[in-house]
Amino acid sequence: MDQSPILVCFAVKEESKFFLPAEATGPWKRLITGMGRKNTTESIRAALATARPPLVITAGFAGGLNPELRIGTVVFDEDAEAGLSSRLLALQAVPARFHCATRVAVTAAEKQELWKSSGADAVEMESAIIRTICREQRIPSATIRVISDAAEEDLPLDFNALMTAHDRINYLKLIWKLLSGPQKIPKLMKFQKQTLFAARKLADTLHGALRDVRR
Repeated sequence: MDQSPILVCFAVKEESKFFLPAEATGPWKRLITGMGRKNTTESIRAALATARPPLVITAGFAGGLNPELRIGTVVFDEDAEAGLSSRLLALQAVPARFHCATRVAVTAAEKQELWKSSGADAVEMESAIIRTICREQRIPSATIRVISDAAEEDLPLDFNALMTAHDRINYLKLIWKLLSGPQKIPKLMKFQKQTLFAARKLADTLHGALRDVRR
C-alpha cells in the first residue's frame, strides 16, 4: 500500500463544514464515515485497505458530560505516537475521556447518568470503533472533538427516533416531527447555530494542530 496523508474522519459532513481540503492547507485527507458502529467500521476498514496513513484522527461533535465543558470547547485524547498534544494544548484544547455510545444522549438526565456511570467527560458514537481498528493495524490515532451541547442541555429533538435502520436521519420523519410540533423549530434553529459555532472552532483547532505537520 502507498503512503498516504493523515486521515481525518467525521461521521457527517456538517461536522467538517469548515475543515478545508488538504490542497488548501496541509497533508491530510477527509473521510465521512457515516454514523454508528456499522457505518464507521465499514468506512474505516475500506479506507485502510487501500492506503496506510501515518495518523488517523477521529473528529466531530461530542455531547458534554462533564459540566465544566462549555459549547465550543475542543477536547482530545491521543496515542503517545500521535504527537499532537503540545499543539492542541497550545490551542486551548482540553484533554478528556470519551464514552462511545450506541445512541445519541438526548437529555441532560441521560448525560448526567453517563457521567456518573462512565467517568467520561464527553460522549459520541464513533471514536472508539475507529481507534480500536487503528490499534489492530498499529496506526497511531487521536480523538479531537468539540462540545456541541453542554451537559445540562437537552437536545431539541430525540434524534434516535429519527434514525433509519442504517443510522441515517430520516428527513421525512424530521419534517413530520416539526410540522406536528412547530414549537420545536426555534429550539432546533438555536441548536443549528450552536453546531455551526462548534464546527468552526473544531476546524480552527484541527488546522492549527495539523499545520506544517510532516510524517
